[in-house]
Amino acid sequence: MENKLNQINHYNANDIQILEGLEAVRRRPGMYVGGTDVKALHHLIYEVVDNSIDEALAGVCNRISVTIHEDDSVTVEDNGRGIPVDIHPERGISALQVVMTVLHAGGKFGGGSYKVSGGLHGVGVSAVNALSEWCEVTVRREGKIYFQRYERGIPQAPVKQIGTYKGDETGTSTTFKFDREIFKGDVNYRFDTLVTRFREMAFVARGVTIMLKDEREDREMTFHFEGGIASFVRYLNKNKEVLHEPIYGEKEIDNIDIEFVVQYTDSYAESVYTFANTINTIDGGTHLTGLRTAVTRSINDYARKVGLLKDSDPNFSGDDTREGMTAIVSIKHPDPQFESQTKVKLMNPEVQTYVQQVVG
Repeated sequence: MENKLNQINHYNANDIQILEGLEAVRRRPGMYVGGTDVKALHHLIYEVVDNSIDEALAGVCNRISVTIHEDDSVTVEDNGRGIPVDIHPERGISALQVVMTVLHAGGKFGGGSYKVSGGLHGVGVSAVNALSEWCEVTVRREGKIYFQRYERGIPQAPVKQIGTYKGDETGTSTTFKFDREIFKGDVNYRFDTLVTRFREMAFVARGVTIMLKDEREDREMTFHFEGGIASFVRYLNKNKEVLHEPIYGEKEIDNIDIEFVVQYTDSYAESVYTFANTINTIDGGTHLTGLRTAVTRSINDYARKVGLLKDSDPNFSGDDTREGMTAIVSIKHPDPQFESQTKVKLMNPEVQTYVQQVVG
């Protein structure tokens, strides 16, 4: 007992640990992908796909494919610009290796490479690398094909050129296999979960083709929607009795692009989806608050204007005005602030005001 007390009381500089590089991700995965359950497992795919979607938002990518292989490894491939492979001026190694192995490294901090993006912390793809048993990246740029392999986040060799190609097409292909040392138990990817996510992405990233293939079950689906979120709300209400055509609006305020669509049905429930830079913010945030406030205020203003509400009548409540409402609000912000790396809630205070202005 005394020895245990002495051990507890022994606390000096030697007891302070410094987790270097990606070791921190493996020790505390919850900080980076939300945990080690099946939801976090899918988040690995989302983080890689988000990088491809960012290329699409920059106007340099229109095709993304996601393949789940029979060994549970996953390949995400796009026709974007390809991750840079030249030598990083500060690190002295290939920029590809920096992106894949250094936390908070990426092209989305300075604002020159991307106007808007979902991957903002420079954590996503390096965290995926750290939590993978192995990961391989192939880059096509300027007629050359480059490759690097990692095992549990550690490069197995420097980035090397493995071939050439003809034509102008560029892009990045990332293949990784999640680490069973981290994701323990009976967890695996679910095709239907990914279908839901990629369908949403394709609606919000209008004009982008997203292909999903599962070689384990021989299933595949392709998503491409030119109608954007207006098509999305029609899809959501396809089995409901709608009361009117979708009400759609879009406007840019202070470099923040805001679009919304609202349609009422004869149902009692409210169904609202919110997106920030194509990421489904399932816990809402300031864009959701702005939408709800604007809808309630607009209906009350109209009701008083046409005499549906008398001067002595109280306003309709938010619950009243949102009954049967299906709505989507999507914002594209150059500097979105999320509650955490899992990006489930938008925190920018100015967005609430801007959304109210656009919707109202």
